[in-house]
Amino acid sequence: MPAPTDTDAYLATVPEPQRAALQVLRRQILAAAPGAVECISYGMPAVRRQGVLVWFAAGKAHCALYPSGLVAEFADRLTGYQTSKGAIRFQPEKPLPPQLIADIVARRIEQDEAAAAARAAKKTR
Repeated sequence: MPAPTDTDAYLATVPEPQRAALQVLRRQILAAAPGAVECISYGMPAVRRQGVLVWFAAGKAHCALYPSGLVAEFADRLTGYQTSKGAIRFQPEKPLPPQLIADIVARRIEQDEAAAAARAAKKTR
């Protein structure tokens, strides 16, 4: 089976109930990131502006959000979810709170804009 080339193709390969949970997560991420576009990065759906803001994917028995290193920053709000350095795993029946998703995406946008400004400043030197 060829690798998915867009988010819809990826989600078509995901079984329920993970597919439904990821579709909700997708809408929440896009709502929190005006002007962002979807892409596939590292074989997973991702949302990007200057760079990738977040990735999301399905595991065998869970869903995951990959917030590019922000897990520790939001650790106090992730009680009850399985986490690692770069991933937040959740069950489809226990999704991440919408405000948490909005806050993570907002923080990633701040980081993305700062990185883009630093790259631009470096080019003008």
